[in-house]
Amino acid sequence: MTNYFRNKKLLKRSLVASSLMLLFVGPTSYAQDKNDKKETKNKEMKMSNSKNENKDPMKIMPKGPQPDWAPNIDPQMLAVIEQFQSYKNPSFKGATGFQYRNIKLPANAVMDLLHQTGVKPTESKVDISHKILPVSEDGVLVRIYKPKNAEENLPVIVYYHGGGWVIADLDTYEAAPMALSEKANAIVVSVAYRQAPENKFPAAHEDSFSAYKWVVENTAELGGDATKIATAGESAGGNLAVSVALMAKKHGVKLPIHIVSVYPIADGDVDSPSYEKYANAVPLNKDFMKWFFDQYVPNWSTNNDPLINLIDADLSGLPATTIINAEIDPLENEGKVLAEKMKAAGIDVERKMYEGVTHEFFGMNAVLDQAVDAQKFAVDRLKKAFKK
Repeated sequence: MTNYFRNKKLLKRSLVASSLMLLFVGPTSYAQDKNDKKETKNKEMKMSNSKNENKDPMKIMPKGPQPDWAPNIDPQMLAVIEQFQSYKNPSFKGATGFQYRNIKLPANAVMDLLHQTGVKPTESKVDISHKILPVSEDGVLVRIYKPKNAEENLPVIVYYHGGGWVIADLDTYEAAPMALSEKANAIVVSVAYRQAPENKFPAAHEDSFSAYKWVVENTAELGGDATKIATAGESAGGNLAVSVALMAKKHGVKLPIHIVSVYPIADGDVDSPSYEKYANAVPLNKDFMKWFFDQYVPNWSTNNDPLINLIDADLSGLPATTIINAEIDPLENEGKVLAEKMKAAGIDVERKMYEGVTHEFFGMNAVLDQAVDAQKFAVDRLKKAFKK
């Protein structure tokens, strides 16, 4: 009982002391401490949310070993390739162009990887519309990307998708033009040109040039600046971006002020060093390129048309050009040779080759760090041209 009364007295003294402390310190100190803890927790949550809003490279990782055809492949790139190979597409050999346009492509692999890993792609900051340009009997469909809340007189980029002039479409190659529009603060006009084998050479080239010429003559209708028009494209579209400039020079149409050519088809040499080294690469390899040529330019092995063999064309007078190549790509060597030919012709050309990545990497900025860097390189060059 003695201990009980002694403990009760101690408890009473403690309560009195606490009350006195509250009188001197004031209730705000306790509230402040509580607020500080709450603010710290909020900051931690914001940091966590910020990380979740960006892609997490640790989530985009391969499951298996590096393949024999690419022992130095980037892990993020390999993750995409593994997903692409999981679709088990039929061989292109013996397939028609129409049939192969409906297979799963690397762009599908990127979207599926994002879904599987729970990584959300960055929300688009561009508005999208469509227009059929009255430039031929049937017209040419284009998809127009414009930065949200854009001002008038923006630069314009006429963009050409890849696919060997045979497969793929505006949807397949949407990531790159969308990114270029947002990052370069420009209007991007993506062209749905006719494709082979239904439409052989030079159908795709003619549509591409007709669309470019319409943009030059009707820039104001798009809200663009007629003095700031560039061309850009990937793979077969990289060829078209340069070819259109050659056609503009030939026909007396105003030239673009810049060309962005991403892993372009620049000649028909399927025995070049990179064709041999990456003969079995994925998604593009030597036999696949032969198939593309067969569909679009049946006499490609003897055809020396400058719109196909860009490296043998008269490149003089073309605008400043940016060439981007992937290391693990049969087309890597011809991008290098094209840059050398342009430099010899007095053109301001800069080329960058990205190691450890394959053909098609440029539009994979949602999962691939190399693509983010490549797009920045292209955009920086475009902005420099637009400022002149």
